[in-house]
Amino acid sequence: MATVPGPLIWEIVKKNNSFLVKEFGNGTASVQFSKEPNNLYNLNSYKHSGLANHKTVTIQAGKDSSVAFATTKTKKQNRPASLLHKSALKKEFPRMAKAVKNQVGENYYRPDLKNAALARLSAVNRSLKVAKSGVKKRNRQA
Repeated sequence: MATVPGPLIWEIVKKNNSFLVKEFGNGTASVQFSKEPNNLYNLNSYKHSGLANHKTVTIQAGKDSSVAFATTKTKKQNRPASLLHKSALKKEFPRMAKAVKNQVGENYYRPDLKNAALARLSAVNRSLKVAKSGVKKRNRQA
């Protein structure tokens, strides 16, 4: 079975799909977001689309305060169960950032998504940090 080219898929799904979220911006300008998986910036564009592109990158919060990193296998497009190559990143942030840079940018996978992947990794890592609980310090002047 031949796969359908990405630009054709994008022309079909760009204006109407189940993941599309339309919001109003300033004045009459509207902004379109997308909740689809494998979309790093959650923008409704061909570059970031997880539906239209064969090579996509996913960074999400994983189990046990780890970060789940996944890329799509280009030769498994017709098999959704084995489509993603998943790995869990459990190290400190600089090592995770280096791993993402190497996998996405230096490995010639999708170098145009390197900055988006690092931004998503930073946001997910920041969300996983637990706030320190304890007694708040009082202001001495009060």
